[in-house]
Amino acid sequence: MQRGFEIVSKYADQGLKLPYRTTQQAAGYDFECAEDFALPSIWRHDLLHAFKRLKHREPLTTAELTAGQSDLKPWLVPTGIKAFMQPGEVLMLANRSSNPLKHNLILPNGVGVIDADYYNNDKNEGEIFVQLVNVGLTDLTIKKGQRIAQGIFMPFLLADGEQIPQQQRTGGFGSSDKQ
Repeated sequence: MQRGFEIVSKYADQGLKLPYRTTQQAAGYDFECAEDFALPSIWRHDLLHAFKRLKHREPLTTAELTAGQSDLKPWLVPTGIKAFMQPGEVLMLANRSSNPLKHNLILPNGVGVIDADYYNNDKNEGEIFVQLVNVGLTDLTIKKGQRIAQGIFMPFLLADGEQIPQQQRTGGFGSSDKQ
């Protein structure tokens, strides 16, 4: 098998569907939400309080800034799915075109990158999560089985003369992040 999808063991008996294409010419495989998921609106008290202070050109305290920014933080919505692929390939996660228009959901990172070495990592078995932000005025419950993103397998190229990284993936989401 060269590339495809599997259900992570945590959701083995939960009736999940593997990602699928809905039409013959579709490039993207639709990912569904693995369980009912409550996604709060960003328009919460702390953010509105911060906007009010900023509007009146009042400085924000560190606590107010932290609280306001917390309301803007994306949520990781579980899919219960992992993807396997060949070296030199990547799975790109993109928002569904209907999400912003119909559900007020945006993918804050624009596109998600799932590397081949994310598959079966020790931290979370390679489960794919979709970062979402609810810009609607009210909280939203994403239902189990609701389509939340699409994934597209793509080849990628390396730069000539690159020094090959020695680091191995040791964890799950964001594990190669160096701060």
